[in-house]
Amino acid sequence: MAHTPLMTALGADDTLLRKLAMVVFGSVLVGMSAQVSVPMFPVPMTLQTLAISLIGLTYGARLAGATLLTYLAQGAAGLPVFAGGAAGAVHLMGPTGGFLIGFVAMAWLTGYLVQRGLDRGFGRLFLAAFIPALLLFVPGVLWLWVITPLDLQGAAMAGAVPFQLGGVVKSAVAALIVTGAWTAWQNRKA
Repeated sequence: MAHTPLMTALGADDTLLRKLAMVVFGSVLVGMSAQVSVPMFPVPMTLQTLAISLIGLTYGARLAGATLLTYLAQGAAGLPVFAGGAAGAVHLMGPTGGFLIGFVAMAWLTGYLVQRGLDRGFGRLFLAAFIPALLLFVPGVLWLWVITPLDLQGAAMAGAVPFQLGGVVKSAVAALIVTGAWTAWQNRKA
């Protein structure tokens, strides 16, 4: 049984023009969230995963995936949307490339989980945000391991371990925001 993402319930994606507007807005949101970062090497800590969770929790799978593909295309085309204002396709091949590509899967999977029943209530929304955020470390760490001199354990220590607490907090914040939005919308309807 398919469940309805928040933006669909609000009617925000009922036309092609509105869907395009949502994709552009979402890609700009991810780009802006990339600029809020804590410099760490080789992977900076940013608010991108919070923005991606919000997009997945509210857009649904296809629209969330399209939004992140658009974000990557913007960055590859030279717009300064990657962490620290970086731009260019070269960043898709650098140390953060696995995470950047993994963002598409994270957004899609978050939306998919919402459409499969994890769409209401803090606990369900938290799981819909946290599981894909946790799985993001698979391509991120593997890519880091392949393209740097780090061994697999070193790649995990540099690219995953320092980010776990932040991942829990960002998933909780995204779930709280979307839970609050659902509540406000339901109260407005009543």
